[in-house]
Amino acid sequence: MKILALDSSGLTASIAVVDNDIMVAEYTINYKKTHSQTLLPMLERMAAEIELDLNTLDYIAVAAGPGSFTGLRIGSATAKGLGLALKKPLVHIPTVDALAYNFCGTDKMICPMMDARKSQVYTGIYQFQENHLHIIEPQCAVAVEELLAKLNGFLNEKKEVIFLGDGVSVYLDKIKQLCQLPYSLALAHMSRQRAGAVAMLAKEYIEMGRVETAAEHVPDYLRLSQAERERLAKGLSI
Repeated sequence: MKILALDSSGLTASIAVVDNDIMVAEYTINYKKTHSQTLLPMLERMAAEIELDLNTLDYIAVAAGPGSFTGLRIGSATAKGLGLALKKPLVHIPTVDALAYNFCGTDKMICPMMDARKSQVYTGIYQFQENHLHIIEPQCAVAVEELLAKLNGFLNEKKEVIFLGDGVSVYLDKIKQLCQLPYSLALAHMSRQRAGAVAMLAKEYIEMGRVETAAEHVPDYLRLSQAERERLAKGLSI
């Protein structure tokens, strides 16, 4: 089973190919360029390096949100375009779940934090059970204080939590001030979106039959865009 995975949900752009249990290639960039400039050229370069015939793919997995509105649209449009052209099914992977999957195998709780602006984060709370992702709190957009209050609810269970994602550095002072659980911060190579994690989580989804057609795929934004919120504030329809 060969899976192409894409993640452009945040500042990081990442592409990977997994063939059964082998990570054939993973290409990740966390730099200043927009994903419209990087994603397809990255795919072209990676495909050339590993001599990938896109027709040999079985599935295309995409980090489907939440995240940057522009990034999600680019990733979803790329996945849909490839799926339609190649007649391949898509695997719709929640972005925050895929972030948590970076720590597959840990016995600690995992709390990804993507900066959603306006003192909110896209987040969730997770734990692994025999290398399968267990969702304690599903991905959502919440205030940082609300997230930390939920985590503090596990204090009596003597849990330890790992924080990761681009929101950690933004809200580190609040974590230090409000988090009552013992915690650690992910190191750089584990703290951002990785398409390899998207691909490996996609394998679980495929085994459960959770696939969709390219025509069916729609990103998960979780919140209205800034432009949509401004229109509603003015009493205009979206």
